[in-house]
Amino acid sequence: MFTSYARVLGRPGALRFSLTGFFARLPISMVGLGIVLLVEASTGSYGLAGAVSAAYMLANALLAIAQGRLVDRLGQGRVLAVASVVFGLALTTLIWSVRDGWPVAATYAAAALAGATLPQIGSCVRARWSHVLDAPADVQTAFALEAVVDEACFILGPILVTVLATAVHPVAGLGSAMVFGTLGGLLFAAQRRTEPPTQPHDRTTGPRPPLPWRTLVPLAAVSFMLGVLFGAAEVTTIAFADEQGSPVWAGGLLALWALGSLVSGVVTGAVIWRAGPATRLKWGAFAMAAAMAPLPFVGSLPLMGLVLLVGGAAIAPTMIATMSLTEATMPRSRLTEGMSVVQTGLVAGVAPGATLSGLVVDASGASTAYLVSLGAGLLAVLAAQTLTSGAGRAGS
Repeated sequence: MFTSYARVLGRPGALRFSLTGFFARLPISMVGLGIVLLVEASTGSYGLAGAVSAAYMLANALLAIAQGRLVDRLGQGRVLAVASVVFGLALTTLIWSVRDGWPVAATYAAAALAGATLPQIGSCVRARWSHVLDAPADVQTAFALEAVVDEACFILGPILVTVLATAVHPVAGLGSAMVFGTLGGLLFAAQRRTEPPTQPHDRTTGPRPPLPWRTLVPLAAVSFMLGVLFGAAEVTTIAFADEQGSPVWAGGLLALWALGSLVSGVVTGAVIWRAGPATRLKWGAFAMAAAMAPLPFVGSLPLMGLVLLVGGAAIAPTMIATMSLTEATMPRSRLTEGMSVVQTGLVAGVAPGATLSGLVVDASGASTAYLVSLGAGLLAVLAAQTLTSGAGRAGS
């Protein structure tokens, strides 16, 4: 079963950049949760905590595509090194602003700067795989591996940030995310041997190949609604654990959700699929919505953990299909940019999802707030139906 994984990891430098990418990606699962825990501990408001987290996510969504374009033009090493340093400084400023009681505008500004400069490690890792691998089946396996790595981040990250924030100090959770993001990003940027070549563009090189918007727009729409689903479910699950009198178990519940995804991701990468990625994405979106349906009716921590574990099995196959379809339709010279468009849709959805669910939690409790995730899942199903099954690779 694992022969395909051994084959792709056997490429020179592959294991190193994939492993470094894991640590550099940990802030994806830590910063939003760390902001919620830090701000709520300081102010007592989930609504404000969700709003600050939303500012971070929204800024990341607005500038992720621009960062992807810069990466394609200037190279991963140069862009990621600068982004990693600024991200670390911004997140440090955010922590100070919350703990020292600065005006709330300063907290929002620091959160926005941190989000705007979050290194786009996920897109860059997948662009490296697409560069070092030739066979489409190997690329599919590599993307499945990265989906598993993503879920490993979402297992370890929430546990780590929650334990540090609740058992040590609220600052410790977000501070550890800053360290992982800054040092991990710099170490990843330093690996030049596997870095894809730059794609400079000026008037002498002719027009840039167009992005396949007919496929990209539905993909971004699906990703946006899944982002709403994820953001809402994260904040709601934190509130649910708090309502049950065990806030320390919030990270554990989210980790079980990610564990279900991790297991399904491992299986997905080892299987040769007859159905194309567009078809798999449609079924995956339906499964994501179905997994949200029982959550408003769960009333205990053990049962919630079980439901999230089973429901998480829909996540990785859906995201693998999303990135596989993106990779298959992007021009080579704009691959990182195209992946950033899809990632932007995902991140842009997390912000309103976190904010809306936080407001619903404050008004009606966690069980009602899970309806936000269910509604987002149903809209993702509708958006996925606009995808065509015959999308192919665009010319380079």
